[in-house]
Amino acid sequence: MAEPILEVKNISKEFTSKGVCVKAVTDVSFSVNEGETVGIVGESGCGKTTLGRCIIRAIEATKGSVMYRAADGKTYDFLQIDKKQMKDMRKELQMIFQDPYASLDPRMTVYDIISEPLKANFKLSKDELAARVMDIAKKVGLNTSYLKRYPHAFSGGQRQRIGIARALVLTPRVIVCDEAVSALDVSIRAQIINLLKDLQKEFRLTYLFISHDLSVVEHISDKVGVMYLGKMVEYSTSQELFAHPLHPYTEALLSAVPVADPDYKMDRIPLEGEIPNPANPPSGCYFHERCRYCKEICRQQAPAFEELSQGHFVACHCAKELKLRGFADIMKS
Repeated sequence: MAEPILEVKNISKEFTSKGVCVKAVTDVSFSVNEGETVGIVGESGCGKTTLGRCIIRAIEATKGSVMYRAADGKTYDFLQIDKKQMKDMRKELQMIFQDPYASLDPRMTVYDIISEPLKANFKLSKDELAARVMDIAKKVGLNTSYLKRYPHAFSGGQRQRIGIARALVLTPRVIVCDEAVSALDVSIRAQIINLLKDLQKEFRLTYLFISHDLSVVEHISDKVGVMYLGKMVEYSTSQELFAHPLHPYTEALLSAVPVADPDYKMDRIPLEGEIPNPANPPSGCYFHERCRYCKEICRQQAPAFEELSQGHFVACHCAKELKLRGFADIMKS
């Protein structure tokens, strides 16, 4: 059995401006085993990106802990270590950003972009630096004769390969992929997904894969966490979650997955109303205003995030009695 490399415990993040407090992430907990991919899904604004950035300390969490088992075998709370320890450990946790156009400095050549992390973390000779950059560029499918060019000369797919190379050049153990393929065309998206899977096997990488595209998440993820309004509402293996969802929100998301057949009509489950304001969330279960199974207890009391079956966690008062449809069942209807 693989051991957890990351244990996220009760992470919360609040943004306060002019007296208004927005709860972007609220008490999110889950674990990630070494070498696996955990997908985080949900609608835009549900807190997926904020969660990923809190985990690697791109932004500071309001509360919670991230227990990280480092390469030296010791376990650290990544959110509590000092700046020197974080600099030493930063090599092991990297991020691939969503926008391949905005995340690359237009004034730097591709060679400089990929080599910059190496210069910041290691004392390498010019030849050693060039060898490392060339090696990782080849592995991600970049033409090494173009490394002296600037980002504007590359397509979106090629730019994302540059971003992947920049993250991989330090040989990290954990990579947060923040909507890493959402800005790409469908054909290029498949290439990048396959590249990420190949690199994961070669380097034994652990991915936290943030996306709103459930079809991509199903393809790449071992486990999936579903977020709604800053909270984790369901967490399970990918196979179990797609076959037997326990939360009504997950069922609705599965019914919205597009099918590559123009004549096929999905039995969609429409969600009425708008997503609540995170600055003024509803009482009880955050989802109750849009849930067709809502009961009085849902309006008054927030459900606990509990393990209903082996490895399958859910936050829903009605989960034990509901018989929700999985993706295959929705397809048949």
